[in-house]
Amino acid sequence: MRVVAATFVATACAIASAAEPGTWIDLTHAFDAATIYWPTEKGFEFDAGTNGPTAKGYYYAANRFTTAEHGGTHLDAPRHFSATGQTSDAIPVERLVGDAVVVDVSAKCAADPAYEVSPDDLVAWEKAHGRQLVDVIVLVRTGWSNKWADRTAYLGTAATGPAAVAELRFPGVSPLAAKWLVEHRRIKAIGIDTASIDHGPSTLFGAHVAFCGANVPIFENVAALDRLPDTGAFVAALPMKIAGGSGGPLRIVARVP
Repeated sequence: MRVVAATFVATACAIASAAEPGTWIDLTHAFDAATIYWPTEKGFEFDAGTNGPTAKGYYYAANRFTTAEHGGTHLDAPRHFSATGQTSDAIPVERLVGDAVVVDVSAKCAADPAYEVSPDDLVAWEKAHGRQLVDVIVLVRTGWSNKWADRTAYLGTAATGPAAVAELRFPGVSPLAAKWLVEHRRIKAIGIDTASIDHGPSTLFGAHVAFCGANVPIFENVAALDRLPDTGAFVAALPMKIAGGSGGPLRIVARVP
């Protein structure tokens, strides 16, 4: 009970701290017909209702939407790549909120569109900032969010369907870096501004396997990481709470001092 109480108090304190004066930044791409999904998914479908004034004089609107769990700014729950991983509804809230750091590899990604973040990148970040990647939400900035309006530039292909998966080309986190983080550090969650935590050419999805196997939530298609400092931001990443889900739409925001 002491451990549970301590966790609750720590989470409450973090949320209270986030209420202090600062600037809130939305790190979420809006969901609409242009939202980018994996080439094998249909995408976001929005069905507008018969919205407008009613006979009784008040305005009324009610719409419907259909979406895959994985698309747009979204959560990969550990169950996504682990048979025993936590489902969307089972992830402890304290793993989804807290201090965040930004690992900026955008210069390397500009030179190599299929770049994979390495353990050396993470160690270099720690040396430069004088702290370890412990008890933080790690956000990887590749610069790909700036390509969001251009599906071809963002994914590396405009094609859809199963055959298009082999044409994907964008940066990600290497399996070695993912394994290093789960074995040698203790992060709350990890996010990236690309369509997958594994880089586009991946076929074995080793970063997914490593993170999900360690119950580390993953946030994909994160926006506006260029607006965050390397350290000092507080992030709240709250996904749709889907019972038994392997992921879901995510609203992620950050407060900067």
